[in-house]
Amino acid sequence: MIIQKFSVNNHPIQTLLSWVSSNEIAVPEIQRPFVWDAIHVRDLIDSLYRGYPIGYLITWQNPNVKLRDGTMSKGKKILIDGQQRVTALMAALLGKEILNKDYKKHRIIIAFNPVEQKFEVSNPFIQRDKRWIPDISVVFSPEFRTLEKLKEYCNINPDVKEDDILNALDSLKSIINIPIGLIELNSELDINEVTEIFIRINSSGVILSQADFAMSKIAVDEKYGGNTLRKAIDYFCYLATTPEFYNQIKENDKEFTNTEYFNKMAWLKDDRDDLFDPSYTDVLRISFTYKFKRGRLEDLVSLLSGRDFETRQYKEEIVEGSFSMLKEGIMDFMNENNFKKFSMIIRSAGFIDSSMIRSQTALDFAYTLYLFLKAKGINQSVIESYVRKWFVLSILTSRYSSSPETTFDYDIKRIDSDPFNYMDNVLLAELSDSFFEISLPQQLDTSVGSSPFFNVFLAAQVKFNDKGFLSKDITVKDLIAIKGDVHHIYPRNYLKKLGYNRGMYNQIANYVMAQSEINIAIGDKEPKKYFAELREQCNSKELKYGGITDFEMLKENLKMNCIPLELLDTEMSYEDFLKGRRKLMSNKIKEYFKTL
Repeated sequence: MIIQKFSVNNHPIQTLLSWVSSNEIAVPEIQRPFVWDAIHVRDLIDSLYRGYPIGYLITWQNPNVKLRDGTMSKGKKILIDGQQRVTALMAALLGKEILNKDYKKHRIIIAFNPVEQKFEVSNPFIQRDKRWIPDISVVFSPEFRTLEKLKEYCNINPDVKEDDILNALDSLKSIINIPIGLIELNSELDINEVTEIFIRINSSGVILSQADFAMSKIAVDEKYGGNTLRKAIDYFCYLATTPEFYNQIKENDKEFTNTEYFNKMAWLKDDRDDLFDPSYTDVLRISFTYKFKRGRLEDLVSLLSGRDFETRQYKEEIVEGSFSMLKEGIMDFMNENNFKKFSMIIRSAGFIDSSMIRSQTALDFAYTLYLFLKAKGINQSVIESYVRKWFVLSILTSRYSSSPETTFDYDIKRIDSDPFNYMDNVLLAELSDSFFEISLPQQLDTSVGSSPFFNVFLAAQVKFNDKGFLSKDITVKDLIAIKGDVHHIYPRNYLKKLGYNRGMYNQIANYVMAQSEINIAIGDKEPKKYFAELREQCNSKELKYGGITDFEMLKENLKMNCIPLELLDTEMSYEDFLKGRRKLMSNKIKEYFKTL
């Protein structure tokens, strides 16, 4: 027997908007920047006017929660699909202000020309044109009198037909009575089923993540301050990338500036570090995993709904406790000392630029680990070492690339049980001698320029304060900071002339960080030629490639860049060069890892 997991009903737009206004249906995105532009709003109203369908809305009812006195509280409906359409309707028809991308309130005003039966975004020209009704929200106001407006319009436009204008006004007003389909999902559905239903129904290609559902649950809660917490998460993430936004919050959101969250994030107004600019998913994942010792955000959704995992009942005290714990976790996440010390640890591992960090989930778990160990009262130097090692381990083994939440959950539970024994065993098993001797050289056999292995190699060079290829004084750290060139040791055009394809000449084992002037000087020369000229440069002291004029210094530079020294004396095939350099790069990464 098929169990119905949803109901479908049609409701007039007016009824739906009244439910939203009375908070019977909660719209989690209503306090976030409006994604649509004014043209989208105009087109939506035009579609309704012409009788075109605008799609279904989807709500998911929060489960009924058992209160402490034994009574039941009915769950609120959450709009999980249709936020933009509902917000657009409230803006255009009810005259509600919305937030722009800078979190400033403003109105989107749609104008209507009843003669041409045409809609436009209102502007000064339209407002001066007597043929236009410059703001359609007045038509839907309770004070609007159709006959009075009709008479006024016809007086200033004597050439129009009164019946035509009346019909156009009546058609416009009738928009509010057009039915929209509402799909109501049962509260018994778990988040995975809701996600699956959403994907199958939604035709726009938008896929909601579990973080999106969690943010929706947080946003619609007012009893335990979830709506303010949601705003704090959004503001923090925006401030991290746009420090000047601080003054806008201060000017435009007086209510929020009086909260403890605003004080907690105030340090971001002077912060220009972009090594870690978190999204709301990062904030939730880290705060939840660290505080709840769970890695699956679907569990957070359940806990915020009040689910008791043992009895499978929904209880008020679990809702309260979950919001309290999540708040504590987010406050620790936002803490200036925590955030800056964590960023310092990642930098101390050689990852000095955000371009070097391709795995956001590895960074997320590293911060989770930092917060966890700090809360345990572990010595700071011990924390730093383990966070660095675990971060590099995560990158080298792609630990959180596939099914990150499952791995987060697995790791945090075992770290919580026996942190150092578990981490030591994983580090020893995953990064054994055989990994560096066999596995890593094989992993370095790739032409993917954004390879995490090449980034770890660069981090090792930063850590060891290595000089750039053939540079006397300029370090790899300097070159990364100024976005210096990645140079082909065996020049690309030279290899192309020999018939090598892109996958071969762009091997990461053929890459070094080099000054642009050195790169230009080498040009397309074959290595045998320019390495011979480097030898001659050390003898003649006449500079051609960089500033090195001492042979021992040249050899030292090649060593730190993992260039086989055989190139100074013999001609190496490109394949032998790649094989030899991969081993040298792997050995360097191994020595680097020991220092972390």
